[in-house]
Amino acid sequence: MTFNFKIVGSIGILFCLLLGSGSLRAQGLLDQLEEETKKDEPKREPVMATFKGTRLINGHSVEMPAKGELLFIISHRFGKLSSGLYELIGLDQATIRWGFEYSPTNWLNIGVGRSTYMKTYDGFIKAKVLKQSKGKKPIPLSMVLLAGASIHSLKWQDKSRENYFTSRMDYYFQIMMARKFTERFSLQIMPSMVHKNLVAKANESNDVFSLGIGGRYKVSNRIAIMAEYHWLVPGQRLPTVNGLQPRSPLAIGVDIETGGHVFQIQLTNAQAMFEKGYIAETTGNFFKGDIHLGFNITRTFSFRKFEPKKPKKIRG
Repeated sequence: MTFNFKIVGSIGILFCLLLGSGSLRAQGLLDQLEEETKKDEPKREPVMATFKGTRLINGHSVEMPAKGELLFIISHRFGKLSSGLYELIGLDQATIRWGFEYSPTNWLNIGVGRSTYMKTYDGFIKAKVLKQSKGKKPIPLSMVLLAGASIHSLKWQDKSRENYFTSRMDYYFQIMMARKFTERFSLQIMPSMVHKNLVAKANESNDVFSLGIGGRYKVSNRIAIMAEYHWLVPGQRLPTVNGLQPRSPLAIGVDIETGGHVFQIQLTNAQAMFEKGYIAETTGNFFKGDIHLGFNITRTFSFRKFEPKKPKKIRG
């Protein structure tokens, strides 16, 4: 039997081409399937609105303005409710702080403010280290670092001491760690240190350490209950304030969102609204009526450039 090698060779080449084509098609289908599978895989998504504003009550939250946004915050504390009818339960007295907060990037926030309390100017920097996320490789919590300084501009009272510029300055450092457990409940802890350049007595410490905790419970889409407490670590030689020992500041309040505004109303034993003041210089006893009615009003201004969305490409 004689084989026609040309025919056999042609059949072999045709078979190889068909086999190769089938293999390429199969590989193409596998690649497409892999791409579709990747699309179906959960992606890492940031958890939004752990808190509604950049402030819990007195202190900061892990929230920041978005890149290119400016916040204007007015904070107000009346006198003590226990001051009686002569002071109209504190309404005749007032302490005010106004401040600006701006984010040049999505992870950095800077701010300045001025308070009537000791005529104090303050400034701070917040840096976002972690952002809570869900999905693929989730991050369980948000973490923000805070550092700031303040300087009071009162007329120098103690003539026995030299009026150094640095004696008017104080510093603070804080780590904020927060987690949004459910759509309604969020919690934050805040280990903090305040450094006072000048204290009243030589046996008092210049450093004040505290552990803060704050929470938010969402009642409705626009209303939430807030609470904040800064526990002064025992065993410290706390610097006195006009001869009085500082107490741990406690605050409870309500957040109300009204469009571009966030309105907060609160009750607190702290009169000051910056870290050195409310952490290291609160002397009132919350449970004996030394409570200040107060509020914060936040207004947001955006300086971001409008970028129209690009039309999606339609594949034929």
